[in-house]
Amino acid sequence: MKRKIAVFTGTRAEYGLLYWLMKDIEASHHLELQLIVSGTHLSPEFGDTWRQVDEDGFSIDAKVEMLLSSDTSVGVVKSMGLGTIGFADALDRLRPEVLVVLGDRFEALAIVQAALIMRIPVAHLHGGEITEGAYDDAIRHAISKMAYLHFVAAEPYRNRVIQMGEAPGRVFNVGAIGLDHLLRSPRMDLGELSQSLGFDLHSPFMLVTYHPVTMLEEDPTRSFSALLEALDQFPEHQIILTYPNADNGGRAIIPLLDAYAQAQPERVLAIPTLGFRRYLSAVSLAAVVVGNSSSGIIEVPAFGIPTVNIGARQQGRLAADSVLHCVADVGSIESALRKALSKEFAAFSQHAINPYGKGNASQSIVNVLERFDGISHKTFHDLS
Repeated sequence: MKRKIAVFTGTRAEYGLLYWLMKDIEASHHLELQLIVSGTHLSPEFGDTWRQVDEDGFSIDAKVEMLLSSDTSVGVVKSMGLGTIGFADALDRLRPEVLVVLGDRFEALAIVQAALIMRIPVAHLHGGEITEGAYDDAIRHAISKMAYLHFVAAEPYRNRVIQMGEAPGRVFNVGAIGLDHLLRSPRMDLGELSQSLGFDLHSPFMLVTYHPVTMLEEDPTRSFSALLEALDQFPEHQIILTYPNADNGGRAIIPLLDAYAQAQPERVLAIPTLGFRRYLSAVSLAAVVVGNSSSGIIEVPAFGIPTVNIGARQQGRLAADSVLHCVADVGSIESALRKALSKEFAAFSQHAINPYGKGNASQSIVNVLERFDGISHKTFHDLS
């Protein structure tokens, strides 16, 4: 009998990272995929991205509505509460033998705490990392302590999870799962991407994603306005602007983003979500990736493309030398962009070493899940 593996996805970005893992679970002779979809996937405001999951051929076993139309801290907490109730029902119905979650989002925390109480073993991807500018940092570590199996993206992160008391035999350094796309996913050329977007990309372009910084007293609209002002200094570059996530403060950015695009319709495209194929295609064709998304740190360097990482959201992550860090003010962002767009730095970025592996994480994870004996009682591992 096949072992039932439930995979949870609550955002567009996380789904793109999990794509090949879900395909490999489906292809396994020993595993059965169950898919739980929630969060922004089910929100028209964020693009109804569950439809992309469906179009990709996956069967969605549970849709759990949880997202309130509020991005205040109280609204986020209430969304978590709604999610936990819905996840309890979904997990009780599906009865998975393992729940797979990725990262550090509040949606993932909601389902993991339900799984913990329901004694469903959790496999956690991308634990041990540090993002000091977001409450995601604490969420990630909390999920690690509730999880039994750990699939980390680099050896320092494996050591950190072990330092948290997890036994070394349950912590696997498989590399960043998003890099599997580099070897396995077809990408669009510039013409195909333009046609798909309904936007004529005819000059060098920047790919921009900016999320609120949730752990610092930073006004997201002020920081995002500084970014837009810096982008104005590069009129020869077109811009693809993707929407922020559903963290508190994110919705305040959207009207600024839309207004900026509407004022320059030939130069700027604002879009709620690209979907992972268009996103990866855009990354590979961009002159630079700009903002504070984890993708700019983890996946983008593997494409040989420069990243400008703004502010403190990703502070503490391992980063390739092709990632330029700057503070969230106009002058610093403009200076970093000028360096990133220089011929010298573009050539340098082509050969920068990415610390997150080589793109074979998915099958490594499946191999462990196939061997897992289902015993999930654990003791605290003390460092000698």
